[in-house]
Amino acid sequence: MKSVLIANRGEIAVRILKTLHREGLTGVVVYHEADAESLAVKLADKAVELHGSPPVSAYLDVEQIIAAAKSSEADAVHPGFGFLAENGDFAQAVIDAGLIWVGPKPDAIRSMGDKIEAKRLAEEAGVPILPGSPGALADVDDAVEWAEKIGYPVLLKASAGGGGKGMRIAHDRAECIDAFTSASNEARASFGDGRVFVERFVERPRHIEVQVLADQHGAAVHLGERECSIQRRYQKVVEEAPSPVVDEETRQRIGAQAVSLAQTVGYASAGTVELVMDEQGEAYFLEMNTRLQVEHPVTELVTGIDIVSEQLRIARGEELGYDQDAISITGSAIECRVYAENPDEDFAPETGTLHLVHFPSGEGVRVDHGVQSGQVVGAAFDPMIAKVVGFGADRTEAIAKIRKALRETVLLGLTTNTAYLERIVGHRDFISGATHTGFLALYEDELATPPLEVDEERALICAAALASPWFDERHTLSTVHSALGGWRA
Repeated sequence: MKSVLIANRGEIAVRILKTLHREGLTGVVVYHEADAESLAVKLADKAVELHGSPPVSAYLDVEQIIAAAKSSEADAVHPGFGFLAENGDFAQAVIDAGLIWVGPKPDAIRSMGDKIEAKRLAEEAGVPILPGSPGALADVDDAVEWAEKIGYPVLLKASAGGGGKGMRIAHDRAECIDAFTSASNEARASFGDGRVFVERFVERPRHIEVQVLADQHGAAVHLGERECSIQRRYQKVVEEAPSPVVDEETRQRIGAQAVSLAQTVGYASAGTVELVMDEQGEAYFLEMNTRLQVEHPVTELVTGIDIVSEQLRIARGEELGYDQDAISITGSAIECRVYAENPDEDFAPETGTLHLVHFPSGEGVRVDHGVQSGQVVGAAFDPMIAKVVGFGADRTEAIAKIRKALRETVLLGLTTNTAYLERIVGHRDFISGATHTGFLALYEDELATPPLEVDEERALICAAALASPWFDERHTLSTVHSALGGWRA
């Protein structure tokens, strides 16, 4: 393996490039015209343009991506996350083209991509599963029958779902009837598969996930857990490692279960087993993500392991070379996803030009991003701009680091959620570790943007910064931005 094509864009393309360059490998990116001025294109050794309308279709075009790999003389393909990362047919196409696929076997991707089959395999591997229908529901009457057998509330889920699509909660018979129809319709529209199953809904659940690594020789380890309970619309916003409520005994138990599942399906790469934890501390299988996760940086920080590097080693056929006893968790890391969106307008995506981009740096701070000053943020792709991470010797220090890092993040030109994120990680219940997936809805009013109040002290700071001849533009605007508490001028 000498040259790797990254079948992705944005911050994850930049992040993968960093590992490739550190290891002396050539990094090739593909891009649509809409991303021609992106940081990934700027940093890549080679860049191949893709064509398609809308732009997202270009990154989903298997034939174009395979052709780009061939023309650029890449000998491996890394899918990142999203787009084609969990598409078994794409993985097979890469292999059939004589290229190295940096990911698990196509059959493992397909098995875990079908949530009904994944639950069956999880149960076989000894991972606890929630009470629910054994397979897809035949019709709405079948849904109601199973829901009443399980007991309300229940969750109806698309078998081929992801990203929160095709999921509905039902608290009674009438809601179950509506939920079956809407979940099935959304699943069919989003994934071309309208199959839905039902399982018990856990009240005030925590979202816990276990990172695993497995090689092609049957060895597997886990890298501890992450907590991803701060979510909006079933999508993660804040993640941390380790979880504030998982003790060492629980960590080893759920870790062993995750490793068992990976070995049951013949997994070979980095993967994540996602769990839902109830208020009694019992964890149940949700799904397995057969790719690199958005939140992988927090695990890298507390373990010291470069997960992308491990993916490359495994894809080359190398053995892990270490066992579970070699893995240790040190410190605490918290990641916040920075989105171009307005939290006060139901998280509506924002578009516009980033006139000034300034991210924090220094000890205990990591930022994964793919933007630069002058870049246009459009509506064609996911609105995530960056991931800001704080790392400390313990959770208290990590919270202090991430709060400071968010305050120092400057993105002028459009509304982002950085100030909102700072309010989340500064909230009393987040600080105490009392989080669950309904956290943002529960504290919606407390987390809303407060009325702008520029007091005399802040006004003087702003005036001094703007008037000082020795301040360059970047430091001036950063100071003004900080003094205004993250307000977007």
